[in-house]
Amino acid sequence: MGFVDPLAAIIASLCFLGIMLYKRVNLGITLNATALLLALLSLDSKEVPTMIFETAADLLTISVVLATFGIMLLSQLYKDTGVINKLSESISKIIKNSKVVLGLLPAVIGFLPVAGGALMSAPLVDSEAEKLGLNPEKKAYVNLWFRHTIFPVYPLSQVLIITAALTETTVASIITRQIPVVIVMIIVGYIIGFRNLSKKKSVQKANTNDSLNSDLRDFFIAFSPILATIVVVVGLDLLGLTLPQKGFDVLVATFVGLAVLIMISKPSLAVFAKPFKTWGIYGITLAAYGAFLLRNTMVAAGISEIFKSLVANGSIDIILLLTAVPAVLGFLTGSPSGGVAIGVSILAGMLTFSAKTAALIYISTYLGYVIAPTHLCFIFTADYFKCSLGKVYRYIIPSFIISFATALLIYFMV
Repeated sequence: MGFVDPLAAIIASLCFLGIMLYKRVNLGITLNATALLLALLSLDSKEVPTMIFETAADLLTISVVLATFGIMLLSQLYKDTGVINKLSESISKIIKNSKVVLGLLPAVIGFLPVAGGALMSAPLVDSEAEKLGLNPEKKAYVNLWFRHTIFPVYPLSQVLIITAALTETTVASIITRQIPVVIVMIIVGYIIGFRNLSKKKSVQKANTNDSLNSDLRDFFIAFSPILATIVVVVGLDLLGLTLPQKGFDVLVATFVGLAVLIMISKPSLAVFAKPFKTWGIYGITLAAYGAFLLRNTMVAAGISEIFKSLVANGSIDIILLLTAVPAVLGFLTGSPSGGVAIGVSILAGMLTFSAKTAALIYISTYLGYVIAPTHLCFIFTADYFKCSLGKVYRYIIPSFIISFATALLIYFMV
């Protein structure tokens, strides 16, 4: 075994993780470096190479890593081919109510799971928000909150995929439990974001049948790659095969979505090759592997045994571990992937994961991340609209509390 006891090793590793995140080191490098440091501190040096190889050779790890790469490629091509712009433009043309458009546009851009992606939707939100007379803080809140309503039920969310893989549950089973939370998030966002607005400022314009049919056609064409991936994921899960348990459902669905996107956009070779030349796509892919390596290292080091004994003697309630630990990790790290990887690793060995516990871990981490001051979308949005984080928190905190309470209610009721 290593020369440091498990508790000291995890504290040192988490401090190292915090420093790396504070320095804005790539998440892929950060998670892998943290896992290696923990392994060197808590395991025999001969076990470290074996740990790395076994993690890399695991079928679940391979499928999730490849799916993550495919998702990032899909996201980048959506942007580079201009299809995402056609999708958002068609929505603006179909729906003439500015409030509804303001809720939909950030969520649609949210289909691209890229760090700081809220900056992409900010100009669109700014333009529509002017029609309603929203102040800068409300603009920032609407852009940030509605962008993040989609991910708890989005099958191509890397964090959702990693959560399902690490807890050995399925993406579809977690999504089912998140639907009520997402509905509440949307309602809360609508009430807080648009309350006390004069109805006459909500611009609604008529549309002809011909233009509406054209806009609807443009929408369905632009949305078809995402729709194809969702249909394939759900379909494979409903078939009852073993594919979801090994992560192959999302892997297959991702490349189906890629094929559809290529067919409708017909990108040139230069456009198709562009994402392969950017570091971001590889960094996120490396982060997926790092999440598994960190989980396996923590299990091998016996980290969960420390918390297991505390739960057994009644010092810590298991619900507290399922909520507070992931939420705090998501908040402190500003990374839902990192928060989930560490949270699941701590809880592994203490309980048998189910869709119920996996969903609670996910939403706790995710909501903690959404309100984190280290969250890039939060920082970029506040900077774009020229307002302080503190003023945006007046709207974010109540939204967080209500959404979190809903998640707990679902956990206890269903």
